Amino acid sequence: NSRHNQTEPLMKPSVNDTWQPDGVDFFIIEGLANLGEKKMIVFVFLLLGYIIILGGNSMIIFVATTDPKLASPMYFFLYNLSLVDMVYTTTTIPNMLSSFLSDVTTISVLGCFTQMFVFIQFAVTGRAMLTVMAYDRYMAICNPLRYTAAMTRPVQLLLVGGAWVFGALCTLPASVLAWQRPYCGPNVVRHAWCDPSSLRRLVCGNTSVDNIVSITFALVAMLTTGVLILTSYILIGVSISRMGVAQRLKAFTTCTAHLTVVSISYTAASFVYISYRVRMIVSVLYSALTPFLNPLIYSLRNKELKDSIRRTLSSVDPSEDIKTISV
Repeated sequence: NSRHNQTEPLMKPSVNDTWQPDGVDFFIIEGLANLGEKKMIVFVFLLLGYIIILGGNSMIIFVATTDPKLASPMYFFLYNLSLVDMVYTTTTIPNMLSSFLSDVTTISVLGCFTQMFVFIQFAVTGRAMLTVMAYDRYMAICNPLRYTAAMTRPVQLLLVGGAWVFGALCTLPASVLAWQRPYCGPNVVRHAWCDPSSLRRLVCGNTSVDNIVSITFALVAMLTTGVLILTSYILIGVSISRMGVAQRLKAFTTCTAHLTVVSISYTAASFVYISYRVRMIVSVLYSALTPFLNPLIYSLRNKELKDSIRRTLSSVDPSEDIKTISV
């Protein structure tokens, strides 16, 4: 009983207690334990969503790296975004799926903090990658004559590397602080994974500094990427307004998929910070929603990518081999 643990911390713990006087040895992930009989329904939907996430993003990575027609920087950034989405979801969804099949889900202290760091880093890196893609669209539309010379492979690698470094820098301070705090009280994490705010509730001490650092770097990550994306699209909008109808339509088409993904990502992320009570269910949906929708949006809205996927699928279609043999 966590209330009993907090009010009588000096009593010798029994086997079933959830605290240790010298620090916890593991954490218990509460997850979505209150779903009751609906757990298996959520399990099926989450499993199908995860399969689609892995399959869809793997397909984008495969066609973007093998199809010569997708050699432009836009697709290089896209398959890097797909890679980020795959690792981002793999950090949490498999653990959530296993929690539906077991009564108690535990995770080691090191595993918990590793999960927390990787999850947040990839979340921030994903937004940084969207920022890089917005800059790429800005260069392609506003500076078409300089685009090929400016967006060389070293520049592309530098931009992608910068996105990864930005994600790490925004995540490291809060993670280091959380790691150094003492955890001697209850060890039940009231979340579906090792969420920073949920872990802070288990710290035996004052966490006001942790709260400030966490909020500060969350705002830096959200505002920096958000302002840069918004600035890119304002400049793109000004440039498009000076074009003819045909050019305007073509330029707008190349931005539609990215704008849709950005809108969904930032709208969903804003709900995560509304309230702690709704944060867990919103976080679960958000962690799966954007990686699930990204490949669908890009494959439906991007004609080149759609055609490449169609060619790839037709090349492995058994019916094509049958037709060839019959001829």
